[in-house]
Amino acid sequence: MQLIVGRIGKPHGIRGEVTVEVRTDEPETRFAPGMVLKTVPGANAAQPAPDGPGVPFRTPDTLTVEFARRHQGRLLVAFDGVLDRDVAEALRGTLLAVDSADVSPPEDPEEFHDHQLVGLAVVTPTGEQLGEVARIDHAPASDLLVLRRPEGRTALIPFVKAIVPEVDLAGGRVVVDPPGGLLDL
Repeated sequence: MQLIVGRIGKPHGIRGEVTVEVRTDEPETRFAPGMVLKTVPGANAAQPAPDGPGVPFRTPDTLTVEFARRHQGRLLVAFDGVLDRDVAEALRGTLLAVDSADVSPPEDPEEFHDHQLVGLAVVTPTGEQLGEVARIDHAPASDLLVLRRPEGRTALIPFVKAIVPEVDLAGGRVVVDPPGGLLDL
């Protein structure tokens, strides 16, 4: 499974650096020098090549991080082979990904990556089936499990110990003890 870790934004300067919208909790690891990132072409994938009009630009399958730095609260990244502003502009909108198999599990047993939770069955402490985890929403107050109910509706469950007392990755389930009315919202 491909995990999106960033999205290339506008170029910065004339030497090929780009801004990156970070979509990972570990930008220092994902954008370390030498890191190879897979690409998913964005909206600009069919624009003309920097070499001349009429030749479509082909986004490379991978990009290797040359260096990354913070500048005014944004992450700036230079990739090997992206040497000027025109090539950097052609990459705008490209999503950057890593393979989930290459991501080491968190050290804290109470911490989970989103991809580990998506698809798990959601049950009550008594074993009643509530649905499955569709995705994780990262809200300011707490993370939310987005539960896909059997009848097709969705419900939001705060991912806090009081409501989600157990995550059993090996068993493929999340135990949820929802307060009355939570699943009816």
